[in-house]
Amino acid sequence: MATPNHLKTLSRRQLIQLGLISGTGVAGSVLGLNLIAQNRKNAKVIIPPLDIPQTKDAANPLAVLREFDYGTVSQENGRTVREFRVEARTSPLKLNGSTSFVTWNLNGRVPGPTFRATQGDRIRVIFYNKAGHSHSLHFHGMHPAEMDGVKPVKHNTVEIYEFDAEPYGVHLYHCHIEPITRHVGKGLYGMFIIDPPTPRSPADEMVLIMAGYDVNDDRKNELYAFNGLPDYYMRNPIPIQQDQLVRLYVLNMIEFDPVVTFHLHANMFKVYRTGRTLEPTEETDVITMGTAERHILEFSFHHTGEFMFHPHQDYVAEAGCMGAFKVIPNA
Repeated sequence: MATPNHLKTLSRRQLIQLGLISGTGVAGSVLGLNLIAQNRKNAKVIIPPLDIPQTKDAANPLAVLREFDYGTVSQENGRTVREFRVEARTSPLKLNGSTSFVTWNLNGRVPGPTFRATQGDRIRVIFYNKAGHSHSLHFHGMHPAEMDGVKPVKHNTVEIYEFDAEPYGVHLYHCHIEPITRHVGKGLYGMFIIDPPTPRSPADEMVLIMAGYDVNDDRKNELYAFNGLPDYYMRNPIPIQQDQLVRLYVLNMIEFDPVVTFHLHANMFKVYRTGRTLEPTEETDVITMGTAERHILEFSFHHTGEFMFHPHQDYVAEAGCMGAFKVIPNA
């Protein structure tokens, strides 16, 4: 059997490591990639475990805040290739003292990993579906139609998404299986940052993703959160340094509510809309964001102390989407 077209960019060594070929080619498909499965619809699929620890809880806002996944980097035909391996799972999440929620997530966390690359890199995402339902990964940005991530990846199968990182800016990814609202609302989403060829100035960089939780399946959100867990950053204010430039990558992934705002207390921030500009387009202390809208916000605090941030839809903030920065004096 000939190697499927969208696997031809992988080296023979990589294909062997993935278990997709033996000494004679693709025959047998240990992992059962979807394109191979199209020719072997009744084939049994065995997915070896990823080297990613299982978690008891699917949210860790502290890790999400400043953790960027640059992938496994290699050079192929003179190009930088960044390979990411992610596994869809089903995991419980304790939202507060009385509410537990079953999530569909990536690598045991909500939101999923923040993928990061530089414009022009080659992106390769190996997606293992072990969540019990059909899922997919749809990336915002530019890519060929066959990499659009709208086709279901069945439970216990694998798909490879491969495309060039373009254009630079702040993008996102999410499951695109209907009902999409339910799949996104249960945690299958994350941020995808493509840096410009000329890097932005140094800053304390953070990710803040707003999301909602429909805990009783009434198509309304009862709880909200930054980075997965309601009220986490109110109980654990984010430490930042006085007069340090802060760069926030902010994404609104709240389903059911058509629009929310992001407001910063006692300060103003510069707005780089969708991250598609190297110069700020405005300066404000509140910005309106529809679902899937994202921006880069930059600011620094001259005064020390604790300063809140939250949507200015008070019911959203009071139901968990609220946090604070703790500005630490310079030594």
